[in-house]
Amino acid sequence: MNIFVINSGSSSIKYQLISMPEATVICTGMVDRIGLPGSEVKYKAYRASGEIVKNEIRPIPDHSEGLKLVAKFLTDTEIGVISDPDQVHVVGHRVVHGGEKFSQTQFITEEAKAKIKDLFPLAPLHNPANYLGIEVAESIFAQAKQIAVFDTAFHQTMPPVAFRMAIPHEYYEKDGIRAYGFHGTSHKYVSEKAAEYLGKKNSKVITIHLGNGCSMAAVKDGKCIDTSMGLGPMNGLIMGTRAGDVDQSVIFYLVNQLGYSLDEVNTVLNKKSGMLGLTGFSDMRDIRVRYDAGEKAAILAYQLYAYHIQKFIGSYAAALNGLDAIVFTAGVGENDVLTRKLVCTEMDFLGINLDEEKNAARSADLRAINTVDSPVKVLVIPTNEELEIARQCFELLH
Repeated sequence: MNIFVINSGSSSIKYQLISMPEATVICTGMVDRIGLPGSEVKYKAYRASGEIVKNEIRPIPDHSEGLKLVAKFLTDTEIGVISDPDQVHVVGHRVVHGGEKFSQTQFITEEAKAKIKDLFPLAPLHNPANYLGIEVAESIFAQAKQIAVFDTAFHQTMPPVAFRMAIPHEYYEKDGIRAYGFHGTSHKYVSEKAAEYLGKKNSKVITIHLGNGCSMAAVKDGKCIDTSMGLGPMNGLIMGTRAGDVDQSVIFYLVNQLGYSLDEVNTVLNKKSGMLGLTGFSDMRDIRVRYDAGEKAAILAYQLYAYHIQKFIGSYAAALNGLDAIVFTAGVGENDVLTRKLVCTEMDFLGINLDEEKNAARSADLRAINTVDSPVKVLVIPTNEELEIARQCFELLH
């Protein structure tokens, strides 16, 4: 069974064509920096004769254009891996926000699409992109079953003490206002890999997903007990364009004193803040160049970014009542040596001791970057949300 997985992020689309149940990757790739300078389509196909790699830098204004380019590569007579779109049997979609309406993987129906659309206000950078991916996939892979896997599902094991907010009770009962959490497929995948590495069924792990969007999760014995994002994917850590946690008074000040509309405040906190607001750039690779050049704004931004992660590590170690490992994953977590170094600096009181030589080494595999005598393991685990999505799609069908 060929399952084509579409993982649409706020500025990227990761994709894989996977043969299940063998979990054989037929092709993989990414559309990167969507809507930004230097946007690129990356494509790698695996054939008996060897790998085929094609990268194309070109303007990609939106997710629709990106998905159309991917479909073109898939069916290309020279580099493609399928001759007909009907050879894709299932399309698995990452959908960021499922609210309380979706707690399980499910088939996409018109009713499900309407509910996903209703949740746009809670995930304005993601659910519209996810929905668009569904619409485009339905037209390109017309014979395939369309399945949605929700980022919020893994966090459904959180206890009320973690997901409830101290606001009037009826807002939860009637309107479902609570913390949901996101990046669930990533947190689930890497926490399971960490438990395997530790060789402990009963483990206490903090997973740190750092990409354009960032979140953390406290995972005890394989189940999420807390996570940094809440009702929508805007709060918690500092992100590419999102502010993370801010004093609620800022919102009232912007509205009442500076005359902003609520829509304008939403735009500021969602699309103009975070690393972009601090430095003028949302991509950590661009900010790192400026950090190395000694720009004060970039240095402060990196420090703030790491400091917020450190605070969550401390609070989650308390929630877990101990700690076996922390896990760095996703684009920044897997590749940014400086971020990992800053996060692990002066954390020895928690048993976190980084080996700087191991941290600086490059590898695409799971690796420990802590010192030999570190009580807490520091792991870098490449996430594979696409494989996790394919597995959940296959399980739904069987």
